[in-house]
Amino acid sequence: MALLVPISLIAYFLLLLGISWWTTRGGVSLNDFFKAGGKAPWYLVAFGMIGTSISGVTFVSVPGTVGSQHFGYMQIVLGYLVGYIAITFVLLPLYYRLQLTSIYSYLEQRFGKNTYKTGASFFLLSRSLGSAARLFLIAIVLQKLMFDYWNIPFPVSIAILILMIVLYSSKGGIKTIVYTDTFQTAFFLIAVICTMIVIANELPSSWYSTLANSPHNQFFFWDWRLPNFFGKQFLAGALISLSMTGLDQDQMQKNLACRNLFEAQKNMLSYATTLVFVNAAFVFLGAYLYAYADFRDIPIPKRTDELFPLLAMNYLPKAIGVLFLLGLIAAAFSSADGAISALTTSVAVDFFNIQSFSESKSLQLKQKIYGLVCLAIYLQILGIYFYESFKPPEAKLSVIQLVLDLATYTYGPLLGLFAFGLFSKRKCQDSFIPWVAILSPVLCLLVQFGFSRWLGYTWGNELLMLNACFTYLGCWMASTPVDYVSKN
Repeated sequence: MALLVPISLIAYFLLLLGISWWTTRGGVSLNDFFKAGGKAPWYLVAFGMIGTSISGVTFVSVPGTVGSQHFGYMQIVLGYLVGYIAITFVLLPLYYRLQLTSIYSYLEQRFGKNTYKTGASFFLLSRSLGSAARLFLIAIVLQKLMFDYWNIPFPVSIAILILMIVLYSSKGGIKTIVYTDTFQTAFFLIAVICTMIVIANELPSSWYSTLANSPHNQFFFWDWRLPNFFGKQFLAGALISLSMTGLDQDQMQKNLACRNLFEAQKNMLSYATTLVFVNAAFVFLGAYLYAYADFRDIPIPKRTDELFPLLAMNYLPKAIGVLFLLGLIAAAFSSADGAISALTTSVAVDFFNIQSFSESKSLQLKQKIYGLVCLAIYLQILGIYFYESFKPPEAKLSVIQLVLDLATYTYGPLLGLFAFGLFSKRKCQDSFIPWVAILSPVLCLLVQFGFSRWLGYTWGNELLMLNACFTYLGCWMASTPVDYVSKN
């Protein structure tokens, strides 16, 4: 297995390079990098977006969380559908009507330059931290499976993974990623399905009995005081999808690559429906993994993120180990490559106004920004690594929860700004908005601490809504009615 792992990784990487060469052989313009020339087939975008949304975190972390959260993660997933419907019929028509490259350009038109820069800055913070956390999880797994065997230190292994992403995606951007993400989504779905089939064949009970008799098969939770209460989770899911997809340059950049609004809407609705079934497959896989560990008397790791890797690489057939590895890499790469391209787009358009330069100069500047984005993510991964190394295993969060917690604080101001822009006609004082966006997460921290200490109420991801409400209220306080503005 020690040789099989790097051989599989190299073979997979060569396939990605082949796709990259095929998509860029006729040259790549700036519009190709940002929006695939506006010619991306909607069905490829929809299928590839599943890989971006799932990422290596879902691939490893969601099955592991079944042990503590049971099937409760599906409460969030069902809430996603509400957010995706809002994106389809509210945000996408707005983005296409304004012909945006960066979706945060809307904030400049509605509020002013300070608000525009604030929104873009929060996206950069949110997406870079989220991408770093996702890649960190994959890097830890690959470190144990492969790089430790070759005595390669963690900082070097991280650099190798990022370099691989750079080599196949830096030139073509979205034009390449639409196709590589489609390929990678198919790969990790095959890995999940094959793993479930193999485990089902080894267990004494039928696949249906395994799920029906699982101690983890509870879908809905009704204690309102707990973080996994259905109302909290469902609402949080709707707000998370609205924020992390509809207000995320990465996901919306792919929608804007479709030929027209109608195709983008078909893409979003197809993606939303399919994503429910894909997430259900990961949750059911978690039940199978725990049932298999119980059947074989295998100790459950303290960090449940390690359960799937442990079983796939040490107890299941070698073919499943290879499929797990390639599925993990596919999920990680399909999330990271789009994030890096989206971050590059945001920096280039929102802060450097790259479209005002000549095509040749713009392409050169774009490559430099791409390199700086990669360096920033690399440093953030190292920061997470050193921070986690000082914590005992029982104090470490699952990475999926870490990503959602980060989103709660960083996407909340974005959600509040867009909501105020869409549903209020008041005129804001543009210079005050950055302070409102910074103060809102701080207030959320204070509220979270106070409710937990004095009322015994534990906030979950519904804190995202509170964060957005604080931002909305701050915008209202820093604004005046349009009629008053026109008269004065």
